[in-house]
Amino acid sequence: MTYVMSDLHGQYEKYRKMLELIRFSDEDELYVLGDVLDRGPHPIRLLRDMSLRHNVFPLMGNHEHMAETLLRRLCVEITEQNAETQVTADVLRGMLLWQQNGSESTLREFRALSADERFEILSYLEEFSLCEELTVGDNRFVLVHASLPDFSPERSPYDYEDVRMLYERADYDREYYPDRYLITGHTPTLIIDPACRGRILRRGRHIAIDCGAGHGLPLGCLRLDDLREFYVD
Repeated sequence: MTYVMSDLHGQYEKYRKMLELIRFSDEDELYVLGDVLDRGPHPIRLLRDMSLRHNVFPLMGNHEHMAETLLRRLCVEITEQNAETQVTADVLRGMLLWQQNGSESTLREFRALSADERFEILSYLEEFSLCEELTVGDNRFVLVHASLPDFSPERSPYDYEDVRMLYERADYDREYYPDRYLITGHTPTLIIDPACRGRILRRGRHIAIDCGAGHGLPLGCLRLDDLREFYVD
């Protein structure tokens, strides 16, 4: 079976409960559409669990994008010789933006790691893809964290290499593909439609799966084989 989740935001316990609920096995596959880090209590613990599973495939979210460069800088000792290049105005702005978006728990757990463990986490983040396209049964799916900017149905999903894919909100009233499902996270579904608070939102062939787990709402999971939904509080 093939499953998708998104925007776990450090909710390690919800993630583990979801794996138990769907009876996730070595024969299954799980795609996580970004924003594993920040806000919740155990983002690094969650990330390390994912990294140990051969059948979990991570996509980059805007929170991973904010974190990756800044976490690398934490691994470099600041000296008089490198201070001008390591502590720049852009770095300070990035740190402020990340802090405003819930970096505290990620930083706390990252700082508690050994040097080797930090290297492993950073190497794992480098493996995150921007999008995935797959066929499950009779259906085709395009998976991306947030959106497909400057969209054209003739373009391959793998031709999009724009950081806006991680930050811009999708147009939920638009049918992007006539023959494929587009699955996105990034925007909690209650923002799109308050009636979908804590639930997966479907509009034609566009499916939004950020149910707001990072904001105290349930974690949602979609099984692509039959489009069945699963939830844990």
